[in-house]
Amino acid sequence: MVIVNVAWGALRGEDAEETIDLKIARDWKILPAAILFSSALIVMLVACTAERRKSDSELGLNEQQAAGRKIYDAYCDRCHEPYASRGKQGPPLNEVFRKKYLPLSGLPANDERVTEIIRFGRSKMPGYGQVLSQQQIQDLLAYMHTL
Repeated sequence: MVIVNVAWGALRGEDAEETIDLKIARDWKILPAAILFSSALIVMLVACTAERRKSDSELGLNEQQAAGRKIYDAYCDRCHEPYASRGKQGPPLNEVFRKKYLPLSGLPANDERVTEIIRFGRSKMPGYGQVLSQQQIQDLLAYMHTL
């Protein structure tokens, strides 16, 4: 593009260096606008994939399930996505009790097996039996049934 501008400028009797300087100056003037547009586009694309977090009442959670959600947020969410089909470090837990078997382990998807995993851990997951009370685990299971 610069070569064409230099050649065209030479035909019109303009200095080649002046033509290149003008071209560079024009390009630098649109650079901030291009950066701003690109940034806005990236923000819009990211925003399209992010959903607003629904409240407990919007999800129709009872008191026990809402308490379980708080526990999930504090201990589980860092590794397990609650409403997505992809996990973070661990497998996703959406619809975990609607399936016959747990992902990865193949163990039965029931309260007994999940309680055991929560209490004692499994593979890379630490156990929370020394951290969570039996009531907190029950609350967590109640919430997980809503996923």
